Amino acid sequence: MLGANLVGAKYTLGVPAYAYDAGLKDFADIQRFADALNHSIYGIEPGNDGNRQILGIIARNEFHLGNFKLIESSEQGMLAEVERAIRAHAPIVFLAWDPHPMNMRFQIRYLSGGDATFGPNYGGASVFTNTRAGYAAHCPNVGRLLKNLQFTPHGESEVMDAILNRHQTPAAAAAAWLQANPSIKAQWLAGVRRFDGRPALANSPLTAHADGAAGFEAWITRHKIPIGDSVAVMIEYVKAHGMVLFDGISKIVGNSVNGFTALLRAIPSPLLIFLAAALAWGLHRSLALAVFVAAALLFIMNQGYWLATLETLSLVILSALVSALIGVPLGIAAAHRPRLYSAMRPVLDLMQTLPTFVYLIPTLVLFGLGVVPGLISTVIFALPAPIRLTYLGISSVPRALIEAGQAFGATGTQMLFKIELPSAAATILAGMTQCIMLCLSMVVIAALVGAGGLGVPVVRALNTVQIGMGFEAGFAIVLLAIILDRISRPSDKKPS
Repeated sequence: MLGANLVGAKYTLGVPAYAYDAGLKDFADIQRFADALNHSIYGIEPGNDGNRQILGIIARNEFHLGNFKLIESSEQGMLAEVERAIRAHAPIVFLAWDPHPMNMRFQIRYLSGGDATFGPNYGGASVFTNTRAGYAAHCPNVGRLLKNLQFTPHGESEVMDAILNRHQTPAAAAAAWLQANPSIKAQWLAGVRRFDGRPALANSPLTAHADGAAGFEAWITRHKIPIGDSVAVMIEYVKAHGMVLFDGISKIVGNSVNGFTALLRAIPSPLLIFLAAALAWGLHRSLALAVFVAAALLFIMNQGYWLATLETLSLVILSALVSALIGVPLGIAAAHRPRLYSAMRPVLDLMQTLPTFVYLIPTLVLFGLGVVPGLISTVIFALPAPIRLTYLGISSVPRALIEAGQAFGATGTQMLFKIELPSAAATILAGMTQCIMLCLSMVVIAALVGAGGLGVPVVRALNTVQIGMGFEAGFAIVLLAIILDRISRPSDKKPS
């Protein structure tokens, strides 16, 4: 071990500076701000070690935090929520660490009192440079360089900020930082020599293109079309001028989803299972399906995923309902107006082919963590199915039926409800079944923005490589998918 190259790193709970000045300075102070904090602490992805420490504090009711909940999402999801809270000057407690660009972006204060959980000195840590035994003696020049290399949390945060937020290559970010800090460069290279024996500091200007790119490729890259920057500026403009609207939508949608989830939880589980089985029997007159629904839900409960299943079911039902309320009328309008469908087609293609993670970025920034970005992203992803299949169903109504209705003097409304919709019902229902499956397929991704549900144990199992938990949660999702598919699909029985 040659020595420490970084000291003073931190890893514990943090708050904005204004919350710290208001008295939120210690773990023991969190409970006093419970109502303002909405009894919530924000973490990163499920399964992270810091999240586990926070969950342990809540489970043990340390600092009287047993009535708090941990909002798990992702690093960027947590930071987006921190940004929203700071913009509103609202208190927030979140998992923070240094070095990290968050310390450049926000004025953060670290809470004391967490030594028993995160360790002393705010979860302090040091990083050491290690080599094989005798390496520094065999290679004294390199050994001297490695001993000289010492970093600070602030310096590392600056380089990380250039890479993550200003999108510089690591080599370019490091070169720019060394140019801005010549004294540190001199300290690192003190006593170090080149291969030719000259001092390393002699005539060592940094090259113009530290990323190593040259020629045509470098020229193209340096003249990058600012698509991403333009979108970021647009989102920032919308954030600055439309947050009242987005906060209102967030409250309405969030309260709707949470209210429906609370309603499902309020129903006794045996009664809810019976109602689901009765619904399967009533729609399909299949005893085998009813028994399967009941057995599958009992199995999910046995595995300990009942509450997570209710959260997922609430999100799927409301997402599918919103998609139907928007998609079916749009599909009908598109079938009656070919130009409208021609205009909608590229948009629908984009919605179906754009990676689903991309939906989460603007919705997360505009609506914050929770079920709201999860629901909105799910609706965007699932909406093309009911639009396309409703359009297909209405467009495929036999011409003879249309002409018969016109011959009998049917109005436009009568044509729609008595001829077109009954004729296209099977296709529209197939679109709704597909919509429900697409909504369910978003459950894991939605967990990354704090939507909860069955996606949380899947992400936690992925991050901690817990094969058993991952298989259990995945099997629960499969069973729920089968239940929703069998119940929502049209009956195969034909009338005699």
